[in-house]
Amino acid sequence: MDIRAQVSMVFHLDKCIGCHTCSVACKNIWTDRKGTEYMWWNNVETKPGTGYPTRWEDQEKYKGGFEKKNGKLNLKLQGRMGALGNIFFNPNLPTMDDYYEPWTYDYQHLFDAPEGDDQPTARAISLVTGKPMEIEAGPNWDDDLGGSPVYAENDKNLDELTEDEREQLNEVERMTFFYLPRICNHCLNPGCVAACPAGAIYKRGEDGIVLLSQEKCRAWRMCISGCPYKKTYFNWSTGKSEKCILCYPRIESGQPPACFHSCVGRIRYLGVLLYDADQIEKVAASADADLVAAQRGMIMDPFDPAVIASAKANGIPDNMIDSAQKSPVYKFVKQWQIALPLHAEFRTVPMLFYVPPMLPVLAKTKDGNYEVDQSGADGLAPLLSALEKARVPIKFMARLFSAGNTDVIEEVYRKLIAVRIHRRSETVKDVSQDVVEKAYSTGKTDAKEADAIFRLTALPTYDERFVVPNMSREVAIEATTPPLTNKQETGFGFRRGPGRRY
Repeated sequence: MDIRAQVSMVFHLDKCIGCHTCSVACKNIWTDRKGTEYMWWNNVETKPGTGYPTRWEDQEKYKGGFEKKNGKLNLKLQGRMGALGNIFFNPNLPTMDDYYEPWTYDYQHLFDAPEGDDQPTARAISLVTGKPMEIEAGPNWDDDLGGSPVYAENDKNLDELTEDEREQLNEVERMTFFYLPRICNHCLNPGCVAACPAGAIYKRGEDGIVLLSQEKCRAWRMCISGCPYKKTYFNWSTGKSEKCILCYPRIESGQPPACFHSCVGRIRYLGVLLYDADQIEKVAASADADLVAAQRGMIMDPFDPAVIASAKANGIPDNMIDSAQKSPVYKFVKQWQIALPLHAEFRTVPMLFYVPPMLPVLAKTKDGNYEVDQSGADGLAPLLSALEKARVPIKFMARLFSAGNTDVIEEVYRKLIAVRIHRRSETVKDVSQDVVEKAYSTGKTDAKEADAIFRLTALPTYDERFVVPNMSREVAIEATTPPLTNKQETGFGFRRGPGRRY
């Protein structure tokens, strides 16, 4: 058992209102200079939708993450010879068209235009070429379906739905969407680290934050293709790659990242997880259906004396262990098991988890009034429709959050439904005890746990949402790590990852 500490995150999607305040806060601090116009380290996508960059989830196109070949875990992008052959040309690299060409407007023309009968206009000017351009895409281009269902129809996660299920999503009474905020997942088995020929990307040993050295970066851009979430960007002005750094200067000073602090919906939680680094390769190589359970299994109990002893032996200070014991992320992910990784099938073992949104009740009209479709509602009608009757098919949510395993996502939803029924019985008091007990049984929970989930979801204090550890830089693991050997660690206190090739 090799216990390490990882600063981890939970986003509660049922509370996200799609306001993009997190994106604005991030842009104001980190990406407000030349060459970073399209570098949305923190972006909010509409789902179903194509996302940013366009169809980033299609790894047949981008070759991000890892795959199992001949029983071994390999970088999906390429091996050593492939990296050498493609080092000056990467066919799987997203182009600027997959993002958008940054532009400004020729405002000066409004002042300098000669007198005439027509009102002068400010044409769009490319920030790359300086020439007039036609705007074909922009940030959040498909936000709220972009005024068209075309974006939703091209969502990669809809590929496995039947034709009838896809058509149902376009029916007016069924059409719905939710918001998916995304930042770097600061994975335990990061594809960007494995893909970089220059070794410019690394994980900090004391907190697991993935950083990119601007001094070592040689602009090979393999990191962009290697990251399946497309959270590494290339700055066309400086010729260097850049990525989300989880606002580590703020964390070191005891503050949460800017996007967390500014979140209007208070959907974001930050805390420390203790995990067993010996299990990384085993977890990443698990079958798709077992990925979520395997990742939960490698997260260790911070109150276990053996775990604490192993953590201290690795140089993890007491205040980091104390943060892990108070972590809201541990409760959501391990204790309550209602927060799930995004696209676990990419096998990077992401450390950003999501509580899936409650799916809207499907309604129909009768005599001019709306009625809830209560058929097959597991005895819990009329409070909620059955999962099979949800507007967004459960298979779609499973593709997003449980690597296609519908059993996992259904267990999460049953527990969330139980929490809602529990609170309704406490406040509105119009739910019979039989229905409440059935909800507890179906959701595998009880009144105490349901109440705890509700309070951390709806009524958390600032200190409950953000348990930011004192970083203790003077005793950081990377300063006390023994020299690199093939069988032990890479630099910065981390073991050689299964996909690490350089």
